[in-house]
Amino acid sequence: MSGKKPTNGSVAIKGMELDVRNSILKKDDGEEVHLTPKETKLMRLLMENVGQVVSRSELMEYVWNTEYLGDTRTLDVHICWLRQKIEDNPRIPELILTRRGQGYELRV
Repeated sequence: MSGKKPTNGSVAIKGMELDVRNSILKKDDGEEVHLTPKETKLMRLLMENVGQVVSRSELMEYVWNTEYLGDTRTLDVHICWLRQKIEDNPRIPELILTRRGQGYELRV
């Protein structure tokens, strides 16, 4: 099931809805998670490509408007922050998965 494109400023997939304008992720248990603007952009792109690997370069270009991949620690840190906010156990992620040498994948 892929994410639907935002028509009213939100993206919804099974178990989550992202309010892009207000940077709030609503989880299926009713919990609302407040995200930073960069986290919101990351989550939006991952949700729009749910079940597919999104490359590091795509994420960098979409969120930071750069194709520079020399130091992608910024991306890793933001993914880490997202995991801390949405994963039950951020140390063993089940939603945002790292695909070594490829990028990240959102699974629901």
